[in-house]
Amino acid sequence: MSSTASAHVATADQAFGVSFDGVGRAFPSGKGESRTVLRDVTIDVEPGEILAILGTSGCGKSTLLRMVGGLDAPTAGSVRIDGSAAATYDARCAVGFQEPRLLPWRSIAENIALGLPKRTPASSARDTVARLIDLVGLSDFAGHRPREVSGGMAQRTSLARALARNPGVLLLDEPFGALDALTRLKMQDLLLDVHAAAPTTVLLVTHDVDEALQLADRIILLGREGDTAGATIRETIVVPGHRPRDRGSAELAELRGRLLAGLGIDRHGEARGIESTRTIPHYPY
Repeated sequence: MSSTASAHVATADQAFGVSFDGVGRAFPSGKGESRTVLRDVTIDVEPGEILAILGTSGCGKSTLLRMVGGLDAPTAGSVRIDGSAAATYDARCAVGFQEPRLLPWRSIAENIALGLPKRTPASSARDTVARLIDLVGLSDFAGHRPREVSGGMAQRTSLARALARNPGVLLLDEPFGALDALTRLKMQDLLLDVHAAAPTTVLLVTHDVDEALQLADRIILLGREGDTAGATIRETIVVPGHRPRDRGSAELAELRGRLLAGLGIDRHGEARGIESTRTIPHYPY
């Protein structure tokens, strides 16, 4: 992986494609041995695509994301952004985390401004921050401190801060995992609105199958194959239909069952050999 991040511009006016070519990652485990987490991950992510990455805990989802952003390096294969190797702390990427990670002594607007590239002119910075605050629906809270807003608002601020870099690739690692169920659904809709207004390539790590089906163009399922060490892409699913999708779609329900099965969670009822019923039993049961 190149360490010349400065060779790349700090902002992008377009979405960038991402390529994984035979990517593997092993970590030292003591006594000269190593533990393989990922192996032979190969996929091309199209510019502007939303790719969801699913898998059980510890299968290397976040590691894959970190390698794109230059926060980690593969021990095998290569990661390329827009045709060139991912650089250390690659300026073409921005990262959104599960926690907002806002500075408590700064206002919402000031926290968003922290994401701006260095040496951004003051007038341009004000315009960009104002546009992003409006985009995530926080215009009435620009002067508030993080403690004065809800968790959902704080996460919107975090998303706007990432977008302030004008990234060609947006890396989201369980960005809505800490939110309550209703706020999470609203944030999913917001992400789609933001993506429509400012298209970028999005790599989304999530444990939520429904979230992946609602947001992604494609979903990759990471996991081990047999006794082979390290996870790889076990399945790639193209999600049908245009966004925003009907959360009650029968087609998505079928894919949901398929993905849950791939994660080792079987369906209730018939999947366990229990006869299912379409009638609700009368009380007492």
